[in-house]
Amino acid sequence: MESVKCFDKGEPSNASVPRRPLGRTGAIVSAIGLGGYHIGVPELSDSESVRLIRAAIDAGIDFMDNCWDYHGGRSEELMGRALQDGYRERVFLMTKIDGRDRWTAAMQLERSMERLRTDRIDLLQFHEIVRHEDPERVLEAGGALEAALEARDAGRVRFVGFTGHKSPDIHNLMLDMAESLGFRFDAVQMPLNVLDASYDSFEQRVLPRLVEQGIAVLGMKPMAAGRLPETGVLGPIECLHYAMSLPTSVVITGCGSMALVEQAAAAGRSFRQLTGEEMRSLRLRAAGAARDGRLEAYKTTDAYDGTSRHPQWLGPRDIVPKERAPGLSPPTGWRKKC
Repeated sequence: MESVKCFDKGEPSNASVPRRPLGRTGAIVSAIGLGGYHIGVPELSDSESVRLIRAAIDAGIDFMDNCWDYHGGRSEELMGRALQDGYRERVFLMTKIDGRDRWTAAMQLERSMERLRTDRIDLLQFHEIVRHEDPERVLEAGGALEAALEARDAGRVRFVGFTGHKSPDIHNLMLDMAESLGFRFDAVQMPLNVLDASYDSFEQRVLPRLVEQGIAVLGMKPMAAGRLPETGVLGPIECLHYAMSLPTSVVITGCGSMALVEQAAAAGRSFRQLTGEEMRSLRLRAAGAARDGRLEAYKTTDAYDGTSRHPQWLGPRDIVPKERAPGLSPPTGWRKKC
């Protein structure tokens, strides 16, 4: 199957990491983003993590990914430390929350902002929409979307999106349910790599819809959680260039060392839009490895589902809070009848 239309072909830039529009939001971000999970791994000292984050920003990578649950909050705490001394003003800051109900989501957002030492999250995303019941829990009355929209109305959140790595069907269900309520997400994050193109593909089944609606496309797992380069089929730069050649606003890549930060920046600086034939050639090279999904375990197993191992992160079902989080007020009519 043919890939969706890519960005117009351009000339390589050796001067800086390319910058792209974040969908219809009006924001402009680096085409490469720094993944938040790897900056908090125990192998890195606090000072090394801070140095790594600032090196990425100095190299022109200004999209910062993070999550409330990464390493028990360590990733957010380290990023918050790194973004002091003027660095916060230089980045587009995204984080994710797991809470599915309004109360839990509001509490997690509050904690994230404390750790990140900021009064504004540029993009807040609902994390791990990986079960068929997740969209309903987020979007129902009293669900997490209400907390996100109240934070947005208060100026604490600029844009709202969601992430998931499991199935294009679940992504489309989330989009369908939001559309039925008259709500459109600002951004959606999903795996985009050369393996995905041949197995239960987000590229084929979700990406065209996002592009048509002007929803920002955030590509993640460009190297299939590190498995793709291990096969020898593609090198890391080829993996990043493939994902960047799709109509992505940003491709988020994990960087747990200074060498990987330099690799990501080099991929940005050397980027040249791949032609349709070059994209087909890469997909053909990877087709054998992609065939049964074994290298995309995040789709076929629960090994990457933190919220499955820690269901308490999602919050309880069917609760009515007896008190409300600071600053929250009753919802103000975003929900329309279906």
